[in-house]
Amino acid sequence: MIWFLPTSHTVDSTYLFRATLLDQLHSGQWQAGERLPTEREFGEQYQISRSTVRKVLADMKAQGLIAQTVGSGTYVTDKAVVAVSSKKTTPVNAPDAAWHTSPAELMEARMALEPAIIEMVIGNATLADFEQMDHCCTRAEAATSVEEFEVWDGMFHEIIARAAHNAFVARLFKLMNQARAQGEWGMLKKRSLTPERRLTYQSEHRALLQAIKARDPVLAKALATEHLVHVRRNLLNY
Repeated sequence: MIWFLPTSHTVDSTYLFRATLLDQLHSGQWQAGERLPTEREFGEQYQISRSTVRKVLADMKAQGLIAQTVGSGTYVTDKAVVAVSSKKTTPVNAPDAAWHTSPAELMEARMALEPAIIEMVIGNATLADFEQMDHCCTRAEAATSVEEFEVWDGMFHEIIARAAHNAFVARLFKLMNQARAQGEWGMLKKRSLTPERRLTYQSEHRALLQAIKARDPVLAKALATEHLVHVRRNLLNY
């Protein structure tokens, strides 16, 4: 499954919060009949507005995933698992779906582009961007499968690109994330991702995030390049 991030920060927050709740339903963290946190608690936990929480919960209620009782709270419905499973669809734009590139071409593009946008990211990134990057790191670290790790790994890099606040850059990185969803890349990643390498990637992501937060373009560029060199060597053996 590939998660595509919308373009605005408000929608990004809405999207990430919705994705997190759906993931928690999928994982069985909440069972049918269990009471969810309040809007205020969700807002404080995810650092989002109550209106954003309210919108996501309203959408989930309309899908039959939750029920809300005035004066009592919000509860997971007994149809939640079936309802969530039936909606496991991947948003695909038809022209992009037919687009294909090799892992070597994708890696070459990443090596050229990701370090190159660092200064733009450092100049334009907001606190909300940093929080989303941190969230992706946390979710990747907690992932229980290669597929789940790859989703949050890809999202981390895409959010960094979105933090440049340049629509053209965001579009390029969305295309690269779509390319990562192709079977050939996934097979290479699955074969190469040992537990030790995963820990290294996670550590490198955290270091890169800290350098971006510190607004240090020299260090951030060096860390981005070093990380990509490691990924290329592990995937493509050069």
